[in-house]
Amino acid sequence: MKPFIKWAGGKTQLLPDIRNKYPEELGQRITKYCEPFIGGGAVLFDILSNYHLEEILINDINKELTNTYSQIKLNLNHLIDELEEMQTAFWAMDTDERKIYYYEKRERFNYLKVNGDEEINFEKAALFIFLNKTCFNGLFRVNKKGLFNVPMGAYKMPLICDKNNLEEISRALKNVKIITGDYKDTLDFIDENTFVYIDPPYRPISETASFTSYAETNFDDNEQIALGQFVDRASEKGAMVVISNSDPKNHDENDCFFDDLYGNYEIARVSAKRMINCNAKSRGDVKELLISNY
Repeated sequence: MKPFIKWAGGKTQLLPDIRNKYPEELGQRITKYCEPFIGGGAVLFDILSNYHLEEILINDINKELTNTYSQIKLNLNHLIDELEEMQTAFWAMDTDERKIYYYEKRERFNYLKVNGDEEINFEKAALFIFLNKTCFNGLFRVNKKGLFNVPMGAYKMPLICDKNNLEEISRALKNVKIITGDYKDTLDFIDENTFVYIDPPYRPISETASFTSYAETNFDDNEQIALGQFVDRASEKGAMVVISNSDPKNHDENDCFFDDLYGNYEIARVSAKRMINCNAKSRGDVKELLISNY
């Protein structure tokens, strides 16, 4: 299994480093897994592929994202039918036709986002995947009104319907509980038998690198501090916790924000490539943080 969407901050390339932080007792004494910011789900799918756990809880504040996970889990056949229809149509079009088609789909998605059924909506999920596969850089970004505003990308034959992968994900999600809301809502699930992986919106590494708009709300330094308090509470409950974030020292060697916030935890600096950036020259190696309470 692999992520069904491209996601800013996705963890596929960092999986080897994150795997090194998996608890040794994962799948034995550690029988539960929790991911309060599910995003693209690279770590979730890796764990589902390699471990048998009794309980798994995933959450995100992005309703469109969690709706899509739910539709893959519960309504896959309808979703695949929609995706195959859009893929066939899109592949047959020239560039001008694609632009008209793309912006019609974007407008429909935003209409459903505002006016649609927030519980079960496979059309919105199909549009979410379509837009992710065809928009510029696979970027999910919304404006202050909460409307998706990314322009069309330039792809010859984008794989809009990855049927085999979606079928595998659907089977794996059958025993996964999916919720939508604040990450703090996962705290009741967490106990001494839980491995928690936390991948929040990253703190910008510079004044110009300020993309945090996965949802209508921003995740500022006060939110990062509140997240640190959440990690403390999860740790007090006996959970094994790993947190990812950007390293402020990429931009300012004297910026010790996370070193101070997580001063009682283990902090490792690992190399990563920033893959989503409008400036190709800015897609290069940076340091990221892997913070753990063990």
